[in-house]
Amino acid sequence: MPSDNFVTQAGLFNEQTISQHTPMMQQYLRIKAEHPNILLFYRMGDFYELFYDDAKRAAELLDISLTARGKSGGDPIPMAGVPYHAVEGYLARLVKMGQSVAICEQIGDPATSKGPVERKVARIVTPGTVTDEALLEEKRDNLLSAVCQSKNANGQVVFGYATLELASGRFSLCELADEQALQAELQRTQPAELLYPEDFTAANLIESQKGLRRRPAWEFDLQTAITQLNQQFGTKELNGFGVVDATVGLCAAGCVLQYVKDTQRASLPHIRAINLETNSDTVQMDAATRRNLELTRNLGGGTDNTLFAVLDKTSTAMGSRLLQRWLHRPLTDTAILQQRQEMIGSLIDADLEELRSYLKQVGDIERVLGRLALRSARPRDFARLRQAFAQLPLLQDFIRTLDCQPLHKLATAMPPMPQLLELLQQAIVDNPPVLIRDGGVIAPGYNAELDELRALSKGATDYLAELEAREKARTEIPTLKVGFNRVHGYYIEISRGYAEQVPPEYVRRQTLKNNERYIIPELKEYEDKVLTSQSRALALEKRLYEELFDLLLPHLSVLQRAGAALAELDVLANLAERAATLDYHRPEFSSDSGLSYDRGRHPVVEQVMNEPFIANPLAMSEERRMLIITGPNMGGKSTYMRQSALIVLMACIGSYVPAENACIGPIDRIFTRIGASDDLASGRSTFMVEMTETANILNNATANSLVLMDEIGRGTSTYDGLSLAWATACYLAERISAFTLFATHYFELTQLASQLEKLTNVHLDAVEYDEGISFMHAVQEGAADRSYGLQVAQLAGVPKAVIQAARVKLQELEQLNNRKEVVASEVAAPAQLNFAQMEDPLAIAVDQLNPDELSPRQALEALYKLKALRK
Repeated sequence: MPSDNFVTQAGLFNEQTISQHTPMMQQYLRIKAEHPNILLFYRMGDFYELFYDDAKRAAELLDISLTARGKSGGDPIPMAGVPYHAVEGYLARLVKMGQSVAICEQIGDPATSKGPVERKVARIVTPGTVTDEALLEEKRDNLLSAVCQSKNANGQVVFGYATLELASGRFSLCELADEQALQAELQRTQPAELLYPEDFTAANLIESQKGLRRRPAWEFDLQTAITQLNQQFGTKELNGFGVVDATVGLCAAGCVLQYVKDTQRASLPHIRAINLETNSDTVQMDAATRRNLELTRNLGGGTDNTLFAVLDKTSTAMGSRLLQRWLHRPLTDTAILQQRQEMIGSLIDADLEELRSYLKQVGDIERVLGRLALRSARPRDFARLRQAFAQLPLLQDFIRTLDCQPLHKLATAMPPMPQLLELLQQAIVDNPPVLIRDGGVIAPGYNAELDELRALSKGATDYLAELEAREKARTEIPTLKVGFNRVHGYYIEISRGYAEQVPPEYVRRQTLKNNERYIIPELKEYEDKVLTSQSRALALEKRLYEELFDLLLPHLSVLQRAGAALAELDVLANLAERAATLDYHRPEFSSDSGLSYDRGRHPVVEQVMNEPFIANPLAMSEERRMLIITGPNMGGKSTYMRQSALIVLMACIGSYVPAENACIGPIDRIFTRIGASDDLASGRSTFMVEMTETANILNNATANSLVLMDEIGRGTSTYDGLSLAWATACYLAERISAFTLFATHYFELTQLASQLEKLTNVHLDAVEYDEGISFMHAVQEGAADRSYGLQVAQLAGVPKAVIQAARVKLQELEQLNNRKEVVASEVAAPAQLNFAQMEDPLAIAVDQLNPDELSPRQALEALYKLKALRK
């Protein structure tokens, strides 16, 4: 099990050892002792410093210089540091590596501090709790999760699982009945950080997860969790959230909330509720299915050529994240899906470009609101909010022009907010700086005192010129000058020749070679006023900035609902654009069992092909529940199967689909058994992985499941493989009666169509010419008569001699047995093949001739071919 610990400063954290250090290092060591297992960024001036093993580790991870500062026990203290102004970039790199960092800030006043300035850890940055824009992937949810386990009344293990996206406040829990369900949930949510108890026994299920954090068992205590959640939501009980019976899930949720409070050290007003997720309202998919269908990640782990990559043309990052959540949780509630279809249909006929232009101006306010709730929003976040508020009236007017009640209802959740818009227009400058620390954020005219303080520093030049002219006239000293330097402040300079004319109220401040510098009470008073005006202005500006949080936070719940509605509108507008651009059609839902469509296409493959995609139909019904699919390799079997699943999945998020006349009956689960690879880390061979996935399907599929089975039994001997494929097909057809697409190269399975009801043969066509092959990619009724394996091998570049040898062996095998009954692995050992002879085209052609089978005309044509080869 990976650990979040690394080598720490063993032996440095006891008081006797600490007392031997300088006061500053004593302070550092005491703070570090509270955070022994994570990096500590210790603020010193313009740098965050790290010491001892922290410094060594940071130097290694961040490729920064490792130096030394002072000595400890006679040895130099290792030290590394990063600039304060550039810390976000370094934090982003560490978070991506799964590291956590405690940020220790100066909170005392250096001017009044005796000894080291007081410091404390202001926040802890962890992979699952980051909210800073620079640390997040904008198009991906950043989830903190926790998992635990318990046994139910029947003695069966139940897993509790909870997730929180701190940036938005979205909090949910669920309970999972078995290991496969937990793996599917981990595959769906892809948490950035996963908490687990010290006594967690199913370590093998989570060991490959990033950001693992082992937590004490008491953080998963049920009563502690209930108390924590009630305190967070301001409730006396959790009945209103529908989660009271999910006790194992509540334990996980309690740990998540405790961890967030420990790391953020701030109130969390945007976490207002918790949602119980169940499987009853979703089309379930296991981890293998999500991976095989390449919903948001391709088989190589990237994001190219996925369903999400094709569908995502959203205008905002929050819309993009919502689309991903929809793809991973397709719904079974047809009322919701039909409502989405209605809204998409209405938007297709609207001016989508105008709508999308408004949405782009809205931006990612979901995450802005998260930072607002944590009081970590930056000046440009307020500018983004202001920009979003300005779009709300325009969006309202746009939606009112559409004759679609569901859209009108959605619009009510994002009402115009003129008061908040006016507040931000008055308070924040048009183009604010990145940070508040240097000021220049609060707009002129917002606060009279701030304007006055700013005017003091800006108006110093005019005042000094006026004072100089007045004093020249009063003293009649023509060389009198008023000036300023950083060391001595403001002064009146007079040459020594006029020393006798200096008024008595002038107090000498500095003597130069040819001049004397003086100060007068008026100038001293102005100096004090000007020199403190900048610091006073900055302090006042920061206070006014903090007050903006107080003015906006009471509206947080309304703003969160508006953000959620805007994200949904963005997804719907995006799906409308995709439907119009990619020629998608509205599917229908039926209460009758079945699945059918005309001219179906694979939404991803058609986008990457250079030639036109060959569309195919699908017809499955109560009387036609299993299709045995045969045909050549590369003929399109796998594409045809996957496109069927993707069409169903797209329909179940409310999207239009790449098919005509699609009709979707009740579907509760989608399973895929497509392709295989070794899982060497778990000690599982390709065949073991294949059989594990098959077992999961056979144990969990129902009559309303869509099952894709591709080449079952290919990882073992032919007899074993054929037997397993046969038995699996029979079990799916007779015992489960699931809607199944069963692709195979075992032609023996095509005989099942004559033995079992509700089972039909289809094939993908190919045309052979000379020694080549052309794949037609067209689905036809009936079984294929051959697999064209040798032709495909030839296309792959297998040497011609090998192809010819295989052709000879194929003819030998066909002569020994009827072709549909041959079992290659049990044939006697082949005779030694002469590959040198195989390379002679004439010898090959002669060997292939059988004179007894040739007609006179065929014999004459063969003779001409042999003569041509001889040349």
